[in-house]
Amino acid sequence: MSIAGALAGGFVGTLVLTTALRTANELGFTRVDLPFLLGTAVTADRARAKALGYLLHLVAGELFALIYFAIFTAIDTSGWLLGGILGLLHGIVSATALVNALLPAVHPRMGSSLSAADSHPLLEPPGFLLRNYGRGTPIATLVAHIAYGAIVGGFASMSA
Repeated sequence: MSIAGALAGGFVGTLVLTTALRTANELGFTRVDLPFLLGTAVTADRARAKALGYLLHLVAGELFALIYFAIFTAIDTSGWLLGGILGLLHGIVSATALVNALLPAVHPRMGSSLSAADSHPLLEPPGFLLRNYGRGTPIATLVAHIAYGAIVGGFASMSA
């Protein structure tokens, strides 16, 4: 196993994940835009939010690659299949607990199920499995995260 491989996989996997979700968005399969969601947490400027969001998403992808590598090291195995399974779990946690509990609590511009009727959030709450962003969002999100995990797992399993 290789930490450099995991980091390279995190970079490539994040590009694939982001591109897959962007493609699903452009095809009308989903309205989710993860870089925009992340970027609007730090700025109200929509153009800057996109740019910062892509950077934040890439950094998050590298951090998650390190978490995957720690799991691979702890169980002394890695690979495409194991990475894909971790990606599925990552996608489920991201689309449920992360975006519905953590993100609205720290995101100054996102509404939540607790937002008052007279409040003015700039982003609607994601909903369970991000379904408020379209019926195809759960599938697109999970498939993209499985691909991410498989790529990280595959790259990490390569010898250094």
